Amino acid sequence: MKWITKTREFFKEVKAEYKKVSFPSRQEVIGTTVVVLIACAIFAVYLWVADILILRMYQFVIGIFS
Repeated sequence: MKWITKTREFFKEVKAEYKKVSFPSRQEVIGTTVVVLIACAIFAVYLWVADILILRMYQFVIGIFS
């Protein structure tokens, strides 16, 4: 029955660690969410432009050798 003792000890430690956790405020969550959305939009535009440029270069090279 050693596993019962270890299990109890584990859950006691989990409870103690859980008390140390700090949760972000609503404003912090909103702020970081806005930052992530803006960063995603910037990267999406960057990748869209890069894709168009690569496609145009590819078409140019294919046009030269065709």
